[in-house]
Amino acid sequence: MQLPTDSVMPIIENETQLRSLLAGLSGVDSVGAEARAAKLATRSLKKSTKLAALDLAISMVDLTTLEGADTPGRVTSLCTKAMHPDPSDSSVPSAAAVCVYPDLVAHARHVLGTSPVKVASVATAFPSGRASLNVKLLDVREAVSAGADEIDMVIDRGAFLSGRVGQVFEEVVAVKEACGSAHLKVILETGELATYDNARRASWIAMLGGADFIKTSTGKVGVNATLPTALVMLEAVRDFAEATGVVVGVKVAGGIRSAKDALRYLVVINETAGSQWLSPDRFRFGASSLLNDLLMQRLKQHRGVYVRPDEFSGD
Repeated sequence: MQLPTDSVMPIIENETQLRSLLAGLSGVDSVGAEARAAKLATRSLKKSTKLAALDLAISMVDLTTLEGADTPGRVTSLCTKAMHPDPSDSSVPSAAAVCVYPDLVAHARHVLGTSPVKVASVATAFPSGRASLNVKLLDVREAVSAGADEIDMVIDRGAFLSGRVGQVFEEVVAVKEACGSAHLKVILETGELATYDNARRASWIAMLGGADFIKTSTGKVGVNATLPTALVMLEAVRDFAEATGVVVGVKVAGGIRSAKDALRYLVVINETAGSQWLSPDRFRFGASSLLNDLLMQRLKQHRGVYVRPDEFSGD
């Protein structure tokens, strides 16, 4: 994207202009991206740095439950854990958000109360994104009305892959407007986009449309977040910020279960986008089981021995 570093957010008035902007993006060196991600994944952290990184990762977790069998009781447990990940240690930071289906937003809002933990909700016919725009917007408005602070929308991958980039862009713009004051995370479902070039183009479409975050995946397909894909998306938000002055966050979701994996992502963030993104306002992990391993590794750093998994709740 060839825009001067002092430029402002470009206004997209038609699909021709959007295509022209996308055509200005450089292609992704797939081999280079994978090699760089693999190299960064080998970095080791000193003990003091690791402790701080574990706390940072905890504060970046969107504790998530997106199952058909979800109940108010399950959401209550999740909210309680998000507010106090380790009830025996008040120095452990709270999670960033609890992410639920729209019909459970009001319950999550009630349980979290004035807690700093945000209520996030998937919307727009999650996870397929296959519904009319009117249905998608109703989905968003109902979630926001119920108390959602953040909306995780999914793009229409069929539209993107068939070349209807204008439709994808217009839907992001419309959903952003429907969000009102709520932040918008746009899920690209990179596992279905197939190529890094597609991930980069979809990232720019989402950002041009007003996304506050771009997100890798729904967690509902075979291939979810990967380090090389995250690297490509982090390059995109870095370049977008340099070109427009607008800072957009990144969320990785699906398959991130261990503290070791989370710390690898933190290294990739720092080395690719920079320390400005090392904040829950700029980076999130969408996960259900990651938090317990972060807590276990944190205690291990303090005690010098591993604790039993059952020291923490299974939520």
